[in-house]
Amino acid sequence: MLSGCPGNLAGVALALYRKYRPASFTDLVGQEHVTQPLRTALAAGRINHAYLFSGPRGCGKTSSARILARSLNCEQGPTPDPCGICPSCMALAPEGPGNIDVIELDAASHGGVDDARELRDRAFYAPAQSRYRVFIVDEAHMVTPQGFNALLKIVEEPPEHLVFVFATTEPDKVLPTIRSRTHHYPFRLIPPGTLRGLLERICAEENVTIAAPVFPLVIRAGGGSARDSLSVLDQLLSGAGPEGVTYERAVALLGVTDVALIDDAVDALAAADGAAVFQAVDRLVEAGHDPRRFATELLERLRDLMLIQAVPEAAARGLVNAPADELARMADQAGRLGAATLSRYAEILHTGLTEMRGATAPRLLLELLCGRMLLPAASTADAALLQRLERMERRIDIAPAAAGPSVAATPSTASSTPVVEPSSSSARRPSTSSSSRAEPLSRAQPQPRAESQLRAESQPRAERPTRMAASAEPEPRRSGALDAAAVRRIWPDVLAVAKDASRSTGALLVNAGIKAVDGGTLVLTIGSAPLARRLSEQRNTDVVSAALHTVLGVDWKVRCDYDGGGGQASVSTASSPPAASATPARRSSPTAVPRRSASSEPPPPEPPSDEDEEEMLAEAATAHPDDAPRRDPEEVAIELLAAQLGARAMDGRL
Repeated sequence: MLSGCPGNLAGVALALYRKYRPASFTDLVGQEHVTQPLRTALAAGRINHAYLFSGPRGCGKTSSARILARSLNCEQGPTPDPCGICPSCMALAPEGPGNIDVIELDAASHGGVDDARELRDRAFYAPAQSRYRVFIVDEAHMVTPQGFNALLKIVEEPPEHLVFVFATTEPDKVLPTIRSRTHHYPFRLIPPGTLRGLLERICAEENVTIAAPVFPLVIRAGGGSARDSLSVLDQLLSGAGPEGVTYERAVALLGVTDVALIDDAVDALAAADGAAVFQAVDRLVEAGHDPRRFATELLERLRDLMLIQAVPEAAARGLVNAPADELARMADQAGRLGAATLSRYAEILHTGLTEMRGATAPRLLLELLCGRMLLPAASTADAALLQRLERMERRIDIAPAAAGPSVAATPSTASSTPVVEPSSSSARRPSTSSSSRAEPLSRAQPQPRAESQLRAESQPRAERPTRMAASAEPEPRRSGALDAAAVRRIWPDVLAVAKDASRSTGALLVNAGIKAVDGGTLVLTIGSAPLARRLSEQRNTDVVSAALHTVLGVDWKVRCDYDGGGGQASVSTASSPPAASATPARRSSPTAVPRRSASSEPPPPEPPSDEDEEEMLAEAATAHPDDAPRRDPEEVAIELLAAQLGARAMDGRL
């Protein structure tokens, strides 16, 4: 037997959509195109006998009908701003007891011809205590044709004290003869920015803390409806702990997909990484999310990316609603996915969502959709062809033109990163720019245009093949294939990504050069045996491979060879000694004097031996004890060794 009594029962909390129901037209947000004309008509006294409020659910149709009745029957009315203190205003307040002269009918249960006849008979009576008798017919599209016909005469020629307000979500189902005799005001969904302001204000009045990323989730779940959004927010606030509403709890409660999973899927699609795409689907299913919901949210992300790509200021214009950090990621994703690719992905997902309705294996269909997106060559549709052409154009932008000659310019001329240009007959020296004389090579900044590149471009075409002959670099392949020259063009980007991943690997790559692309292997060279061994270690090659995958989207292996010439670029001139390749040993006899050319140019610097470089590496590791607590000694040692090698090269050239 229950021992409780009504006095011990806890009060039921008032729902937010009822607690914050607008009491005047100024409180109604997002419907200014309706409230302003109504306020003007009320202020001028131009009252119509019938109104039709149409629009999506939860956008304020019934609330506006009640506000209109309140404004008409206010003691100071008709007025656009009810006083709120007279008996009529207090009775028609959002939580008021109601007024006998304002009748609300639900046409879903009172839409028959008998109900319409009863309403017609009651409408002829004068108001008991108000200025107007107002009939609010909610869900008016549920009234039967016979019921509308019974109301037609009184709606067409009503008494002066009678006002009809029809509210419906489907105005096309209202009898045309009724619709033609009303003033039609179409309501709209509330914009996300306006709705967020309303939610933030309500949270502040409720004195609750809610994480910023939760608001987009609530707005998306509400679908632009104020009532639905407040219902979702009410649910989140009911389960909030002392810390407030967190993003993790909101994601779990609303069943939406974590934005990190969406980002992983988009990044994998941009890199054409099938393994990562299907792993994201597996993580989605393991987390218990609905594949249909994931496909819908992925389609919404693609829509946002298309807008960001077409309109860079889409966020400022309110076309895309997302936090600042997420907008930065989306801008990067839009830059890596072309317009044709985004359009084809969106088309595939839109078609797939139709196929997934009622499917018994939604995961299988989602994986098939991902397979279609990853394989444009498997389709003969125009969208797939455009995507393939777009990929070829991107490769052409990276790779050199097929008809253009390959200029034997080192990456040190295009940026501060040296790249090997092998030569069969000339001596090789480390290439240094003027900026590297003032600071170590590891800190040199890339230059947008190089002098040697400008000289090569201004050179007549007849002279360019002579420079090609001095290089062992093979002629560039057709557009779409990446060769060593193409990799050199984007090498500064690869170097930046590698430095972010590992500072020691980035320091090693400063003195490394690109020799060739051998199938699926990128061959690097370096003029120091110890540094070549270090760069060949698995941990360093993995960093370079990951950087290549991030920038180019390729899965290449990396190999580093020792360049016995001790440099990355050919610097041979007419005054170079004929036997420059026969460099004397570093520890030769003091009486051995190297030969000099007629121009008295000093010989190329002698490459240090393996023992000397190991000693330099050991000395560099202990040269700066102040850096030891903050940085890895091996990183400091590698950077200092690279700087010392660059200094030796400068001394030789000076």
